[in-house]
Amino acid sequence: MRISDIPAVIAKELSVRPQQIDAVITLLDDGNTIPFIARYRKEATGSLDDETLRSVETRLSYLRGLVKRQEEVLARIEEQGKLTDELRAAVEAAEKLQTLEDLYRPYKQKKRTRASVARARGLEPLADAMLVQKETTGTPEEYAAAFVNPAQEVRAPADALAGARDILAETIMDDASLRSQMREYFWKNAVLETALDAASEDAQTFQMYDKYSEPVRTLPSHRILAINRGEKKSCLTVRVNIEHEKNIETIARR
Repeated sequence: MRISDIPAVIAKELSVRPQQIDAVITLLDDGNTIPFIARYRKEATGSLDDETLRSVETRLSYLRGLVKRQEEVLARIEEQGKLTDELRAAVEAAEKLQTLEDLYRPYKQKKRTRASVARARGLEPLADAMLVQKETTGTPEEYAAAFVNPAQEVRAPADALAGARDILAETIMDDASLRSQMREYFWKNAVLETALDAASEDAQTFQMYDKYSEPVRTLPSHRILAINRGEKKSCLTVRVNIEHEKNIETIARR
């Protein structure tokens, strides 16, 4: 997306003419408020109401932020010499910041992780072999024995396999398409479960959340905030429950 595309995108979303959106953007950029535009600039905006004007303002801010972030992401990937035509097209086509960040994730400077430690210990070739699944003889432990290196704290085949699994986990979840699939599946199917620590100081305040469960998709914001407070005060134990085997099937198919 380019800055010049924004008026047309907003116009399509709100089912109004692009010229109306152009006029609103100009008025907003000139420092005019929504009430002023709604009351005194009807001839310019085609009599758009307050609610529509606020929607334009909100989307304008979001989409400008998206375009700016797209430019930053493209520049940073290009600096690494990893920007392909396909990746550029995907970044430019991203309509949500979350989608954009998923695309950027594999190229983002990561903090020290278990996977990065495992890579530093020379275990990435083992992870690659596990991923492509071409080895048909012997056992995983026998294959992993070649990667044992006490100097790198890989003291046994089990250590090598554990490190390779850490690399695989990070590699798999750096896949933007898979992350999108998993996010959608969690949103539709995950259940939030909470349990109360009756011995905690403020336990009475969060009594209603003892052995409580609710689908994630139906949780209202005020309940999420209350549960967050309870967890922060160590009154509640919170977990997201979902059918793990279904997740594994999705990952395997991808």
